[in-house]
Formats: sequence, structure tokens, C-alpha cells
Amino acid sequence: MAMSWRLPTQLATKPPHHHDPKLSWCRTLAPDQIHFTSSASALSTTTGSCSSRGLVRCTARTGVGAVNLAPGTPVRPTSILVVGATGTLGRQIVRRALDEGYDVRCLVRPRPAPADFLRDWGATVVNADLSKPETIPATLVGVHTVIDCATGRPEEPIKKVDWEGKVALIQCAKAMGIQKFVFFSIHNCDKHPEVPLMEIKYCTEKFLKDSGINHVIIRACGFMQGIIGQYAVPILEEKSVWGTDAPTRIAYMDTQDIARLTFIALRNENVNGKLLTFAGPRAWTTQEVITLCERFAGQEANITTVPVSVLRVTRQLTRLFEWTNDVADRLAFSEVLSSDTVFSAPMNETYSLLGVDAKDIVTLEKYLQDYFTNILKKLKDLKAQSKQSDIYF
Repeated sequence: MAMSWRLPTQLATKPPHHHDPKLSWCRTLAPDQIHFTSSASALSTTTGSCSSRGLVRCTARTGVGAVNLAPGTPVRPTSILVVGATGTLGRQIVRRALDEGYDVRCLVRPRPAPADFLRDWGATVVNADLSKPETIPATLVGVHTVIDCATGRPEEPIKKVDWEGKVALIQCAKAMGIQKFVFFSIHNCDKHPEVPLMEIKYCTEKFLKDSGINHVIIRACGFMQGIIGQYAVPILEEKSVWGTDAPTRIAYMDTQDIARLTFIALRNENVNGKLLTFAGPRAWTTQEVITLCERFAGQEANITTVPVSVLRVTRQLTRLFEWTNDVADRLAFSEVLSSDTVFSAPMNETYSLLGVDAKDIVTLEKYLQDYFTNILKKLKDLKAQSKQSDIYF
């Protein structure tokens, strides 16, 4: 099956550029039946592109599909479907929604280890797979709002879930009469067409806007929770901490704050159709984050520095082989995160729009201090218990 990533022709404002001729993709959704087709010829007359981009061309026609079936049976405004519910952000979205009284349904891929913790919290779990579009429609029955915070797993092709799956999800949402769609994207995704994941996120944003669904797009800069596995745990375990020599700055935000702001935005009619960027109070370099972790852990980190030039060469080499293309795609994202870039945005206007006090947003210092205080206390308690249980003969 050949594939092409493009946006609907009505969104194209710049002339088309050369792209991989092997890529061609089209999905159609009729009101009387949910039908998905893939055809190279179906897009042969489609012109235009997401923008003048060199590596990826995102196009998906909506003219022949995504027909809204509403009006239908009324659904409760509190009925939501969370896509990507087991992820770092998704699980916080679920918890916040349940705490605020929403009726939460979680779309989870069939897995050997079921997501029982979601059921324990009080959510309903439904099995579906974005890479299998025929499994999506049933999950949307009786749903008012979709919150999509999913992304593909590292071991699978980026376009399988993050482009094909998301287009199918949006088309199904349109056909099923979903009232609101919240899509999580990446800050500055429109500025890095050389990175497939960021390009796809940008194209998905435009595809959602063109679908006609009432929507909110949220671009995130970085999650504080990601720092724990990348820096905090290795330091505590006296393992190597990997970093680069680039001065990238990221304004990390606690996913609990992101979840809280998301539901404030969801209830605010003035936010409909808007693009919001959620950024933490301050942007940090890798070295500054490591220094914070060292201070709160009370020990030095074993830092292994990877030059950005090595990332570039590695990405170029992996492009030479078809079976390593996906590795190259993810290295491209790593390269951007390791470049002289600032992933941050002013939040004053957003706070004002949402009626949020900036003082209520957790800082990275506070987050890491709480983490290390709690984890070091637990380690101390475990060590004490271990000594008490020692038996000498």
C-alpha cells in the first residue's frame, strides 16, 4: 500500500515541492458507512501541500469524507474519550477528569498487561488501535469530547499512528458527531519541517482545523515527569546521565498542571478553535537540570556528553537503510531538542484567558525538590527496615 501525507487542497497556500513518489495515501468516510480506502491514483489529481517542506508532505482529502452525522442521540457534555490514556500526560488527564466528575472512557490498545489502574481509578477502558481504523468508531458512541494525547511507540513507524491513525480518528469523530476535539501537539512544530514527528503534528493540526470540528489545539514544551527517568533516577542509581553540548532550553511543565489547564480550557467557550501553548515558568538547559538534580540528590552525576555533530552523522547514516528510517526520524527529533533552540512561550495571555494565577503553576525546583525528598525518605525507610530484619547466627 503506497502512502502520501498531504493536507486538503483548500489549505494549500504554497506551491508543491518534490516528495517521495512512493508515498501516497487517501482515506474516505461516507455517512452511510465507515469505509477506509488507500489508493495512489485517488490522490493523483490532488495538488498543494502543508507548506513548502522538503521531507514530508502531509495531505489527506476531507472533501469526500468526514461527513457529520449529527444531529443524533444527545450525549452528556461530561462524556469524554481519552486517547493515549496510559501515557505520561494521558493518565494525568484521566485522573483530573475523574476528579472533576467527568464520565471517562479510555481508548487503549489490546495488550498482554491490561490497563487495570485506569479501571481502578473509575474509568471505562475500551480496546481499539489507531493503526486499525475499523476499531475506532465503536469507541466514540455516546462521547461528547475527545482528548487526544497519544503518540506512537518508539518501536513503531511514526506515520502509522501519528499521521494515519490521527487522520482516521478525526474523520471518525466528524462522522460520529463529536462535539469537541482536544489535540496535543508540540511547541514549534511548524518551524521544523525536517523532523517527521513535528511535521506530522503540524499537519494534523491543520487537518483538524479543516475538519470543521469544534476544537482546541494545545502545544506542549516539555514534561517535568520526563526528567525523572532521564536524569533523576540515573543519578540516584549512580548510572550515566546522557546529555549534549548544545544550549537547548526547555520550559518544562508538570503534567498535572497541564491537565488542570486543559479542563479549564475545555469549559471556556472563548478558547474554542484556538491554539494554546503550555510552557513552564522558566526554560532550562540540560546542564541546569542536572545541577538541580545533583543538589537535591546530594550526589554528583556521572555525565556522558554526546556532541550534536554525532547525532547528525548517526541520523544521516541511518537514512541509508530502509529498515533504519524510523530510527533516523526519531534521531531528527533528538537533534532538534539538542540544538540551540528555546522551547518556551510567554504565558501571560494564556493565564489571563483561562483565569489562572501564574503562582499556582509548579516550578521545576519545587517539583524536583518534592520528588527527591519523597524518594530519599522512602530509601531511608527501606534501609532501616532492612537492618531491622537482619538475623545473625
